[in-house]
Amino acid sequence: GLVIDGQTLNIIFQGGLEEKFLALTKHCRSVLCCRSTPLQKSMVVKLVRRQLKAMTLSIGDGANDVSMIQAADVGIGISGQEGMQAVMASDFAISRFKHLKKLLLVHGHWCYARLAKMVIYFFYKNVSYVNLLFWYQFFCGFSGSTMIDYWQMIFFNLFFTSVPPLVFGVLDKDVSAETLQGLPELYKNGQ
Repeated sequence: GLVIDGQTLNIIFQGGLEEKFLALTKHCRSVLCCRSTPLQKSMVVKLVRRQLKAMTLSIGDGANDVSMIQAADVGIGISGQEGMQAVMASDFAISRFKHLKKLLLVHGHWCYARLAKMVIYFFYKNVSYVNLLFWYQFFCGFSGSTMIDYWQMIFFNLFFTSVPPLVFGVLDKDVSAETLQGLPELYKNGQ
């Protein structure tokens, strides 16, 4: 691990040592920035996003972490003694740091699996609907007339095909929470 303070970050950013800093951080499992300003925290996140082309996650618990949370791809706010500013600026909120494991390994896996399956569902639904209208145009000589009543066209997406995504989004859990927490390597399957 690497622990770096605000004064050292200031020297790195003013001296143009960003590439050397990134080369050092690549050899570390974790990097902890302590006693740094909110601007320095967000600059570190932006540097990693820009140079390494990596997805970033920032975790903060106070108002001084808001700019870092907003600079990251995914921001997590921890509600606690320092107020709710970080929670209000974040994508996800947790009450304690120990809940991060469940948020990432369980809910992250379920969310990714649901979204991947729902994208396939929406492509299938729209391709079948457009094919129906396309082939009807051959039958009517490309006159522009519609095969389906106007209200049925509106209700197709509104009512007829909205129940499966809602049910699927609420109930689908491909792997149990206990299994996902016990086998963290399942998190990489979706990637």
